[in-house]
Amino acid sequence: MIEIRHLVKRFGNLLAVNDLSFSVAPGEVLGFLGPNGAGKSTTMKILTGFLRPSAGRVSIFGFDIEQDTIAAQRQLGYLPEGAPCYEEMTPRTFLQFVAAARGLKGEHAKARFQQVVETMSLQTVLDQRIETLSKGFKRRVGLAQAIIHDPRVLILDEPTDGLDPNQKHQVREMIRGLAKDKIVIISTHILEEVTAVCTRAIIIARGQVVADCEPQALEQQSKYHNALTLVFEESVAAQDYQNLFAELEPVASVVALEGDNQLTLFPRQKDQSMLLDVSQLVRDRKLPVTGISQEKGRLDEVFRAVTQEQAS
Repeated sequence: MIEIRHLVKRFGNLLAVNDLSFSVAPGEVLGFLGPNGAGKSTTMKILTGFLRPSAGRVSIFGFDIEQDTIAAQRQLGYLPEGAPCYEEMTPRTFLQFVAAARGLKGEHAKARFQQVVETMSLQTVLDQRIETLSKGFKRRVGLAQAIIHDPRVLILDEPTDGLDPNQKHQVREMIRGLAKDKIVIISTHILEEVTAVCTRAIIIARGQVVADCEPQALEQQSKYHNALTLVFEESVAAQDYQNLFAELEPVASVVALEGDNQLTLFPRQKDQSMLLDVSQLVRDRKLPVTGISQEKGRLDEVFRAVTQEQAS
């Protein structure tokens, strides 16, 4: 596994990482989150051996990143933010170069090349210069170089940033497939990524862990967990029905946005569903409601709450 123990990184008077500790086991897909300046990128650069820590220890499958740097880095596949590649190369020559740099030879190198090309669907662009490729294909080339040596640990910095919905789906499916026998760490600002592919989420702020749990547990911390959104016919003023729903026993409060044909109902208890009571009222009164949706919770709201609390 990966073990990070009491990690500290200072840049002069700036304390970027402050006594950070956590571990990650094979089969986990970890979403590593934090606001700008939280120490997220610094931690990942230490983890991959690009920066030396001021204090603390990082171990990757038993190899210390400072004492056994090359052995530790052999376990890693890394996609930096922006997926930098040698733009004058083609995907074919670039991936062959990376395979050679990773020590792959002969038939094994050819087999791994073919496998990552098929996994990332690069067949149609193998001999184009990388600088001519779309952002989506550049990201696929970056992912291909990260997995060509079949690493035990895959570290991805903003893996789907700038991709269209179809490309995001393809990358997420690839990550799910790889995660069966690997450690995958995803650093991202796209919170939907966490619920889409991650089995665990860590949020850091000011260089410290402020949350570490399953994504579903984070959603349950949201004030919107089990809240209901009611959509009314466009000709209807939703606020006219605000008091009616507020009288229901399981409803704690009702919010109507000005100029909107929606109401949001918040439960008196977070683990309580209001759906049965609300739908019964809509049917009995024949209310002009066109849709009812129940929320799991909003990660962005939880993210702001835990990081702002740490900042204060």
